[in-house]
Amino acid sequence: MTELSGSHVLVVGATGVLGAEVSRRLAAEGAQLTLSGRSEDKLAALGTELGDAVVGTVAADLGKPAGPADIAAAVYGRELHGVVFASGVVAFGPAVDVDDDTLDELVLVNLLGYMRLMRDVAPRLGKDSFIAQISAVVAESPTAGMAAYSATKAGLSAYGKALTLELRRQGVRVLDARPPHTETGLATRPIAGEAPKLPEGKDPGAVAERIVKAIRDGERDLPSSAF
Repeated sequence: MTELSGSHVLVVGATGVLGAEVSRRLAAEGAQLTLSGRSEDKLAALGTELGDAVVGTVAADLGKPAGPADIAAAVYGRELHGVVFASGVVAFGPAVDVDDDTLDELVLVNLLGYMRLMRDVAPRLGKDSFIAQISAVVAESPTAGMAAYSATKAGLSAYGKALTLELRRQGVRVLDARPPHTETGLATRPIAGEAPKLPEGKDPGAVAERIVKAIRDGERDLPSSAF
């Protein structure tokens, strides 16, 4: 079991639909939150909503060179007990048609930014702390028309599995969550291409509740079938 009440958790991607839902549920569990996202306005609105549960906010873009370091700096000076990584962008289209700018942004935001953040943040996590990274079902089942996106999510999942082994002695638990398609609206805001017809997705609130339960219960792997 992980005690969330009184813990300090960094939520990266807090201004997204799923990140905000996770933040709300962590706040309800009594956690203190540092929220990160691209939009200062959305961060301010979520901070106002969650009130005293929010101890800090940082507007930063993981796709920019200084983004990961800016996020890490926001939690300096305060003991950190957990990290939730809920950031991500999506793109659609045949693999051979995805241009360099799209590839760069997918890899930077979905994977490299997180890896750079972990270099700064993971060493400062103590015994019985956690990292919860939210990947996607495409990490398990790469999807045509989403090859580059699938690759970044599969890379994130693989990175988390290796990180689990490296941080075990430190007492840090890594949870890799791979939810099915969820109605976050992300598919309507691709950085390139157009989404194919998708089945009705999961409710974001229910997905967030399952992820927070996994954090609380000490789970390490949350496949798409668990939602």
